[in-house]
Amino acid sequence: MLNQSIEILPNTSIVTIRRFKSLGILSYWSLLNFFPSRYEDYSLISKIGRLQEGEVATVVGQVVESKYQVTRTGLRIQKFTLRDETGIIELNWYNQPYLLTLLKKGLTISVAGTIKRFGRKIIMDPSEYEIVYPTNLQDLKHTGRIIPIYPERRGLSSKTIREKVWAVLKTSNTLAEMNELLPEEIISRNNFVNESTAYREIHFPSAFQDLQNARARLSFDELFIMQLSSKLIKKEWEKEIVCTPFKIDSKINTHLNHFIDKLPFTLTNAQIRVVDEIKKDLEKTRPMNRFVQGEVGSGKTVVAAITCYLSFLNEYQSLFMAPTEILAEQHYETFKKVFSIQYSVSRKSNIALITGSKKPSEKELDTADIIIGTHALIQKNTSFDKVGLVIIDEQHRFGVSQRAELKSKGIHPHLLTMTATPIPRTVMLTVYGELDMSVLDEMPKGRIAIKTYFISQQKRDDCYNWIKKQIKESSEQVYIICPLIEESQIETLQSIRAAKKEYDFLKKEIFNEYRVGLLHGKLPSKEKNQVMSDFKKRRYDILVATPVVEVGIDIPNATIMIIEGSERFGLAQLHQLRGRIGRGKKQSYCFVFSEKESPEVTKRLSLFTQTQNGNILAEKDLEIRGPGNLYGVEQHGYMELKFASLTDYVLIEKARKEVAYFVDHYNINDFDALKQRIGQLSIGQIAKD
Repeated sequence: MLNQSIEILPNTSIVTIRRFKSLGILSYWSLLNFFPSRYEDYSLISKIGRLQEGEVATVVGQVVESKYQVTRTGLRIQKFTLRDETGIIELNWYNQPYLLTLLKKGLTISVAGTIKRFGRKIIMDPSEYEIVYPTNLQDLKHTGRIIPIYPERRGLSSKTIREKVWAVLKTSNTLAEMNELLPEEIISRNNFVNESTAYREIHFPSAFQDLQNARARLSFDELFIMQLSSKLIKKEWEKEIVCTPFKIDSKINTHLNHFIDKLPFTLTNAQIRVVDEIKKDLEKTRPMNRFVQGEVGSGKTVVAAITCYLSFLNEYQSLFMAPTEILAEQHYETFKKVFSIQYSVSRKSNIALITGSKKPSEKELDTADIIIGTHALIQKNTSFDKVGLVIIDEQHRFGVSQRAELKSKGIHPHLLTMTATPIPRTVMLTVYGELDMSVLDEMPKGRIAIKTYFISQQKRDDCYNWIKKQIKESSEQVYIICPLIEESQIETLQSIRAAKKEYDFLKKEIFNEYRVGLLHGKLPSKEKNQVMSDFKKRRYDILVATPVVEVGIDIPNATIMIIEGSERFGLAQLHQLRGRIGRGKKQSYCFVFSEKESPEVTKRLSLFTQTQNGNILAEKDLEIRGPGNLYGVEQHGYMELKFASLTDYVLIEKARKEVAYFVDHYNINDFDALKQRIGQLSIGQIAKD
């Protein structure tokens, strides 16, 4: 019954079915997984004579009178008089004339709303109503109970959704067919309600305590499934065998130490620690599956280069995939510099670049030791014979199938993935549990902290004048970041400065003596690359851009950034944007502007100005905004969470312990419902794709 198509829903029009389908609701099961966003308490059922002003209550009575009234302002009121054995109450609906035909004299109805007093009369403007027949007096679904309020989308009202969910729950055997996900032992140990009870109570709670119990169970299920999925993936990964483990003996260590000694800077303690972790992984017979998280400028690229050098010393090819052409080119240039001196190695390393606009010959690819590229790396006409290492930069920007294609270029190669996105610890442990984690939590010595200021509207012109002076006297370059490309038609966003409009304004009115460029996501890739290249070559003094520069090339001379509409960005994203400056040896400055200067906005942006640690800001973002707003739905699977919170550390830890117990004591193949749910889980996993 749970897999039944919604097309067989009783008393449901074709239009309603079509609207459900447009939301991806195709079956009874998917309808049951469209959860309420909030609840209204209409459980107080009162006789009319006992109603008190201000109460939120449900009354049941007979319609004894109805009339239509038009006010002087043109407001149409449908007035009904409802009677029970204790008195009468006036009901007022507005601009719903069809009710005069529907709620005929003599009908018994149940209505819920707030009780008001008008002169000597008590009245109600009903929030919900339903016609009551002798057969359904005990089956109220819109009144007389705690009722679910669903998100209204695609022309579907909350009332319609409620009716259809009620119909599914009341269909014979629907809940009886719901197989229990978890072993009885785990349910009992944690005092959880069973799965079917949780689904019934989350939609139509008998009491608020029952709703709380249902939420607790479904929250646990989400975290348990997510972590079990990661655990099982990790177990499968550990069964794979690399072609040949890397050899890291005294001779190779000597070469590696020479390589590191000749670098133009000293490795941080964090880089040394992460390199040691990688070396241990590479010596194992199972493929490395390590995730390195480090802020912009923490030295991830150097760690990647060292890992590629170890691959080279073991006579394997390395593939390095970057999300954009311009970033791939930057890595290529960096690697060429790092590998320009050969350290007592007889064979010179070859580095190749493959992008949409640069296609090396087959011979170049065959002889290359390190191949750096974009999506072009995984095109069908590219093949590599001896891939031992795959590195993916900014992994969240690649889809599951793209990562799988890249990994398939080798025979179970070692996999190193990297990101500069600050990720809260709970997110890493919960979402990326199948990975071995490394964190570059130390910045290179001599890195100058970026001075950050929250600028009020009154000080905007002063800030502009200061920037003009810096450009004129020191040839500094400036980023100006805007949250939108074009002026929004949505009223609440009209005050947000859009990149195109801001570009025109700044070029003509503020910085008319300077060279101003424009960069946004709608530009063709070739144009984007050209704009960034021109900016790097100092052909622009100022670059007005959308957050497309969040992951971009290094512009050492760009030392100033303005972030417009900063209240619309999360703290973690603001930090990512700020990381585009401060790449050279000069002092850098970040100015955040906001159209709103409420106490909440001021407090949040002040925290940003005072904090340079991205992980601290990400944790705060998670606490303030929730996981759904951290980075964007396309990038992270944990946006699927509907009940659990990644700030609920106690429940996360409880789920982790129970997952470990389950894996040790049970076989997933004995739990069909759990296995199916894990199969449906849409986490953008970066491991066993």
